[in-house]
Amino acid sequence: MHDQLMALAEELTAAGESPGSPCADPVNAAMIRNWTQALGDHGDRWAETAPPAMIQVWSMPGLDPGKPPSIADRALTLLNESGFTGVVATNCEQTYDRYLRHGERLRSTMRFGGVTGPKRTGLGEGYFVTWYQAWYSGDERVAEMMFRVLKFRPRTRSGGAAKGRHPLRPAVGLDSRFFWDGVREGELRIQRCAECGRLRHPPGPMCPSCHATKRDHVAASGRGTLHSYVVHHHPPVPGHEPPFVVALVDLEEGVRMVGNLLDCPPDQVRVGMPVELFFQEMDNELTLPQWRPAGAPRATPEPAVEAADGLPGLSVELTPTFVIATALATRDFTPVHHDTALARAQGSKDIFLNILTTIGLVQRYVLERLPDAALEGISVRLGVPAYAGDTLTMTGRVVDERTVEVRGAVSLGDHAVATVRLEERA
Repeated sequence: MHDQLMALAEELTAAGESPGSPCADPVNAAMIRNWTQALGDHGDRWAETAPPAMIQVWSMPGLDPGKPPSIADRALTLLNESGFTGVVATNCEQTYDRYLRHGERLRSTMRFGGVTGPKRTGLGEGYFVTWYQAWYSGDERVAEMMFRVLKFRPRTRSGGAAKGRHPLRPAVGLDSRFFWDGVREGELRIQRCAECGRLRHPPGPMCPSCHATKRDHVAASGRGTLHSYVVHHHPPVPGHEPPFVVALVDLEEGVRMVGNLLDCPPDQVRVGMPVELFFQEMDNELTLPQWRPAGAPRATPEPAVEAADGLPGLSVELTPTFVIATALATRDFTPVHHDTALARAQGSKDIFLNILTTIGLVQRYVLERLPDAALEGISVRLGVPAYAGDTLTMTGRVVDERTVEVRGAVSLGDHAVATVRLEERA
C-alpha cells in the first residue's frame, strides 16, 4: 500500500490547483450568528463582515451526498481502505487577504500538498496528509489555507499496543482506586474526609484528624510549588533514563505529592519554583500524573517565542453541548466530534473539539483582548485532544505589534499553540 500511496501522492501533487464548485451559500448573517453564538463570540463586531477564522465554513460540504470529491479524497480513501481509519487534524494555517462582506459569493480551489509517513505517533502508526485551499470572490483571492491531518491505524486497547508495556505499574487498592480512575479521566483527585472535610494524600482508610472512615474526593487545580527534590542517578530504574528529577510538590490545596519533574534540566530546578500538572501516557493502559515548570512548553512542541506583553486569560468549559454545537456550527460532521461510541472506537476517550473551533476560539481570544486589531492570519499546531468535560484555558502574549502567541491548555497538557498575525496599522 505504501508504494501505491506515494505514487498517488506524486500524481495528485503534479495535478496542481483544482477548480472547486461555488460555495453553497453566500456570506450571510444567519450562518455568522450561528457560528458566533456557538463559540461565545458576542457583540456586534460582525454586523457587516464575516469572522475571518470562519473562512472554511463557507465551503464545507456538510452532509451533502452529491458533493464532488476533493483532490485529497483519493489519498484519504486509500488510507481508509488500508486500515488507517482514524483521522485527526494536526496543523492549520490560514491567511486572510481581506475580510468578507455579507452577500459575497465565494468559490474555492484546492491543490495537494503531499503525504509523509509512515510515522509512529501516540495515536498509532499513520500518515500525514497535507493540502491547500484558496477562496475567491470573483477573480480576487480573499483567503488561503494549509491543512494537515493524521490518518492513523487505531490501536487496540488490549493487545496490539503501539507502545511497549511500561515496566513499572502502580499498586491499585480500595483506598487508591479513585485516584487512578481520576488519572484516566485527566483529573488529579485528592481524598477528602466526608465528616470534617480535611484533605489528605496519600489516601488512606481513616481520617488522621477526626478518625472518620467516610471519604470522598476533590479535583485539584494542578498547580503547586516545588517543596523539595532529588536528582536520581543510580541505581537504574526500569523505564527511566537517568538522571531524572523526583519532586515533592506543595499543591495549592494544601497537601503534598511526589512525582517526576519533566521538561526542566536538573541544574535548573529550584526549591519554590511554581510547577503545573500534566498527564503523560506511558503505554496504552497506563497514564501518570507528572510535573513541569509552570508555563513551560511540553518537550515535543517548538520553543515558545519570547514575548513582551501578557494578555488576560480565558477559560472555556468544554461541555458536550459546546463540543457538538461548535462542530455543527463549523459544518464539521466528523463523528469523533459528536458520537462518543465512534470516538472511543477510534481510540479516543470521548468526543473532542475540532480544529475549526480551536481556530475560532483563538480569534475570539485575541480580538476580545485587542479589539482594534485586524487579523491577517492564524497558524495553529494541535497537541493533546480537548475532550468534552474538560476546560480549555487560553493565554497569550504580544510578541510585537504584528504578532500574538496564544496557548490553549487542557488537563492533559497543551491542546494548541497558535501564532496570530495582525495587519499593519496605518
